[in-house]
Amino acid sequence: MTTSKPPILELTSLNARYGDFQALFDVQMAIGVHGAHEVVAIIGANGAGKTTLLQSVAGLLQNRHEQIKYKGQAIGALRADQVAKLGIALVPEGRQLFPSLSVEENLKIGATIGRKRNGPWSLDSVYRLFPVLKERRQQASTQLSGGQQQMVAIGRALMANPELILFDEISLGLAPVIINSIYQALPDIVGSETTAVIVEQDVNRAMSVSSRIYCLQEGKVKLQGNSDVLTREQITEAYFGTGVDTGTNAVANNSGNAV
Repeated sequence: MTTSKPPILELTSLNARYGDFQALFDVQMAIGVHGAHEVVAIIGANGAGKTTLLQSVAGLLQNRHEQIKYKGQAIGALRADQVAKLGIALVPEGRQLFPSLSVEENLKIGATIGRKRNGPWSLDSVYRLFPVLKERRQQASTQLSGGQQQMVAIGRALMANPELILFDEISLGLAPVIINSIYQALPDIVGSETTAVIVEQDVNRAMSVSSRIYCLQEGKVKLQGNSDVLTREQITEAYFGTGVDTGTNAVANNSGNAV
């Protein structure tokens, strides 16, 4: 008898606070079910709790141990450095590069703070993905454009060869041409051995690049389902809280029906 693998990421009744302010309420998610790799998008209006969710998974906000599991291991109370060593990498909102370091030095840091595991990513492969970074490898990160800085942040995360990569507002503040180039690189970034969770404000973009979507509203999951099954009406209702009450966590199944 074969035992199925646990989800790559599982959230169970996840609650998160900033002091007295509660940002997440009993969030339930299963990503990478049976160990299968996928791209999942998290959508929602500003203040919905998207960044808080990623920070919780990455260990920047600590929770109860059992509320977050990675490949079956409880990690909710671990520090960020401990989480990174397990094979989880975060591309944070605002890039958060080290301004005193060069492009190449920023990239190399990714290989030292994460888990030292075999994988396809090295300086050479990151430079093949983003050739402009090789051209500017000796420049300070502050001398780059916003889009180039985002490439460095992505490359830094990839240098750890993560199995789970978290993208927080991957396209925020970038020109459309840069957004397109980053999303065109996404299949190469994810490959066949990486699960990606993408926080994205652009719903159309989120639907086009993901296999499944979770919609957060005021810290709660209001809608989840396959990206090719959910309708614009369902997403609008969950996103803005208009029309039909979706507080029962409506799920769209593979047949296209909401259940």
